[in-house]
Amino acid sequence: MEMTHAQRLILSNQYTLMSQLDPQNAEKYQRLQTIVERGYALQMRELDKNFGEMSEELCRQIIDVMEMHHALQESFRMLESGTRCECDVDERRLQFWGFDAATETHLMHYVRFLTDNEGLYPQFDKGSHHFNSQTPMLAKYQRMLQVWRKCPRQYHLCGNELCQIVGA
Repeated sequence: MEMTHAQRLILSNQYTLMSQLDPQNAEKYQRLQTIVERGYALQMRELDKNFGEMSEELCRQIIDVMEMHHALQESFRMLESGTRCECDVDERRLQFWGFDAATETHLMHYVRFLTDNEGLYPQFDKGSHHFNSQTPMLAKYQRMLQVWRKCPRQYHLCGNELCQIVGA
């Protein structure tokens, strides 16, 4: 992370204020203040973790994943009980589980932002996991999106389409 001397001074002052406002974490803020003031480049890379970046394309893809799950759930509800048996989809497989906190942290936090701050997809069950799938999910969701996008009626899926998407 490249910073000017003025930016480092401002950040150093912020850490001073944070250590006073949050005494329980004062030691952490004092450590970060020392790193910034002295310009320890290797340790300053730790600050990059706090300032992640997601491309607009990736943000849209996550929203598409959530929208796909909304369509899956609504389509399942609209199917008549007789047509649900076409492929025997368990309704739990249609639930949006989120992303892995260990390997897809930025994606999980984006989902939490969309649901908690933006108020989107209130119908999704956060459960105790709060969208931490505890297993990497992005590749699975990308495969599912490819199949879903090929469906002619994305918000009125038949039982076979549900099976194909979930099984992707």
